[in-house]
Amino acid sequence: MFVIASPGQGSQKPGFLSPWLEHPEHAATVGRWSESLGIDLVTHGTTSDLETITDTAIAQPLIVAAGILTGRALLAALPEDQLLSFAGHSVGEFSAAALSGVLTDEDALSLVALRGKAMAQASALEATGMAAIIGGEIDQVEAALVAAGLHPANYNGGGQVVAAGAQSALDAFATAPPAGMRVIPLTVAGAFHTPYMASAVQALAEAAAKTPSQDPRSPLYTNRDGSRVNTGRDALAYLVDQVARPVRWDYCMASFEKDNIEGMIELAPAGALAGLAKRALKGTPTVALNNPDDINTARDMVIAS
Repeated sequence: MFVIASPGQGSQKPGFLSPWLEHPEHAATVGRWSESLGIDLVTHGTTSDLETITDTAIAQPLIVAAGILTGRALLAALPEDQLLSFAGHSVGEFSAAALSGVLTDEDALSLVALRGKAMAQASALEATGMAAIIGGEIDQVEAALVAAGLHPANYNGGGQVVAAGAQSALDAFATAPPAGMRVIPLTVAGAFHTPYMASAVQALAEAAAKTPSQDPRSPLYTNRDGSRVNTGRDALAYLVDQVARPVRWDYCMASFEKDNIEGMIELAPAGALAGLAKRALKGTPTVALNNPDDINTARDMVIAS
């Protein structure tokens, strides 16, 4: 079984959708989604600059749209009887929910657009941010973050924890990090997956309560604890509360290893999760889908297994 992985916020790069939108069918699909959401995903995926697509309200629907678009293209190219599983990192869980059948593409995009707007509003209340912490044992990193008044927001595996909190506290931590730890600021605009996002949780919960869901048609892993989600309602509930809860991508990768995943294919905008897998899942083949030609590489990997 192969896992199809959808990346999270911070993976976006200027112009990353350009090679995909050269295909008229893909361009028409993203154009239709743009009209529905009132967000010009075509422009943001092709010509908008990094500052523009770092805006949470734009980045989140753009990343999820890319995941769904490239995921559908990948599924169309793979054998129909191929066993697949799905997972997403943070906002990428919305792409995974759509591709596994929990949500329609349109409902996933509608919810994530609301999520992005609500998280942007929550971020505007106070100057906050996120930074990757490289090095140190998990318990040492956690203790250092607590002492600095910060929160562990993402446990990414491969020796990486992402810290979040007040920008002043992040700056102070980066200026004098504990021995053996390196701090890398991330291009996100708030302290995601922490209590700073409480107001966004409430807004998303109200919308999710009105959104239909189906049980996953394929195995779907959750960032909550790396387990498989059994019902659509559970999946939807987890999408809501993960806004203010740490992402346990390390647990997801541990589950991939336990379940003997044969390989991982990362959807656009790809690279971050494939990099983590190469460090934490040594020997597991990975393919990053950054242009349509990469689908052929992914298909060949799957067929050869």
